[in-house]
Amino acid sequence: MSDEFRDKDICVHLCPSVVNYGSKSISYRLLRVNRKTMEIAVHPDSTVLVKAPAQSDITLIEKKIIKRARWILRQLNYFKQFNPKTPDRCYVNGETHLYLGKQYRLKLSEGPENSVKLSRGYFHITCRGEPTPNAVRKLLNQWYSEKAQLQFAVSMERCRQKFNDLGIDQPKLSIKRMQKRWGSLSDKGTVTLNTDLIRAPKECIDYVVTHELCHLKYHDHSPEFYKLLDSVIPGWEQIKHKLELSMV
Repeated sequence: MSDEFRDKDICVHLCPSVVNYGSKSISYRLLRVNRKTMEIAVHPDSTVLVKAPAQSDITLIEKKIIKRARWILRQLNYFKQFNPKTPDRCYVNGETHLYLGKQYRLKLSEGPENSVKLSRGYFHITCRGEPTPNAVRKLLNQWYSEKAQLQFAVSMERCRQKFNDLGIDQPKLSIKRMQKRWGSLSDKGTVTLNTDLIRAPKECIDYVVTHELCHLKYHDHSPEFYKLLDSVIPGWEQIKHKLELSMV
């Protein structure tokens, strides 16, 4: 099945298709448009979008996809790094949980009020009733959300200062839990960060924020984008790797 739509520049049906490259299969969506050249884009949700001239032969289109297959696969692999990898937690006494890259153990108790306090290597979580896994999870997630609001705002201000010479204004910041992304930039310029990123080291948070700020200047992952990323956060590859390892 294909999704169909048209506007003044586009007369298309968006067709899901697959092309094989060695042992790999690349799924893509073909967009036939009123243009002279073909464009291939890889999006953060792992969608590969191919925009091709309306009358292009499918064989020629697939040949060009195969020609750029190594780049496409590299981009898909790049986006995988942002997928949250932390395994399911049980929210029981002694279990470890991350905050800003450090491990803390849960210390659960029943008391007169609900509270979460961080002290001497422990999350001290008190529940008004029995500290069941569900009750503990809700309290800890609320605590994470509150800390994320504070820490991410500080990170945004710290990172944005590196873009002063580019005339980039501070974007609107949105924070929410996302299943597949650590961060994203909307078409309207809103930076969204995954609440769970609060578990990562500060430099990793700054890396994700900086990555999204670079997209305010370059919306794709072009050489110009990486040149800008290199200039504002040298050694970002090592920080990215640290993010991948620390969130396992």
